[in-house]
Amino acid sequence: MKQPTAPFAPFPAYRWPRLWLRGLKRFGASAALLSASLCALPTHAGHQLEEPLVDSVRSALQAAISNATPPEPVFVDTASRLAYLRWLTATSEKLARRMPNVTLRHEFLQTVWYESKRAGLDVAMVLGLIQVESGFRKHVISHAGARGYMQIMPFWTRIIGDGDASKLFHMQTNLRFGNVILRHYLDIEKGDLFMALGRYNGSRGRATYPNAVLAAQRYWEFDDPGAPAAPATPGIATAESAEKVSTPAGQTEAQADQATPST
Repeated sequence: MKQPTAPFAPFPAYRWPRLWLRGLKRFGASAALLSASLCALPTHAGHQLEEPLVDSVRSALQAAISNATPPEPVFVDTASRLAYLRWLTATSEKLARRMPNVTLRHEFLQTVWYESKRAGLDVAMVLGLIQVESGFRKHVISHAGARGYMQIMPFWTRIIGDGDASKLFHMQTNLRFGNVILRHYLDIEKGDLFMALGRYNGSRGRATYPNAVLAAQRYWEFDDPGAPAAPATPGIATAESAEKVSTPAGQTEAQADQATPST
């Protein structure tokens, strides 16, 4: 009499440990990929919103982006160059923990300095924005698809670039787009930095993101010890002195990070 066929052929007992180890390895690999994906998320994921641009604005932004002048600082005198070098040295020390490679770090800071000055923006504020947006990570991608140091949305390459979104991972391209876009938003908001920062992050009118950037900015501000002291008028408080009184002194990078909202 023919025996009925078993619904499945069981694995021999000696193979079970091997199969268990194989499954464990696969689980470990999946967990590692998940962990890497979570670590790749930006410090404060956000995105610019695509808005219609009039032709004159589009042309101006395209011209600002297309000028491929290398970021080589040019100074009117020796004193200006020495002031820049003092800033570079001090800021490089602050950034060393995040960017251990000194050559890459100096190239990055030189480009940030050049592009922010070119766009008429405060260098410390731009560094604070980069800290909040990407944590100084070059290849980070947000959940919305924003890319690179300044978290640029790919649609900008179609509107004012050549359509190649992969170029947003190029350092100078990313920093140029970010500074030009922020300058554009600042012009739209008639100089209101709070509203411009909110627009940059896609959270216009809400305080969390602008406050985080401005808190991080304080860490990157540079008080040049070699700058000549301006003569003070007795009994008159200048805007600069008032700012120094209201700004916490000696803020550390850890304190600036604590002010950065987490996702």
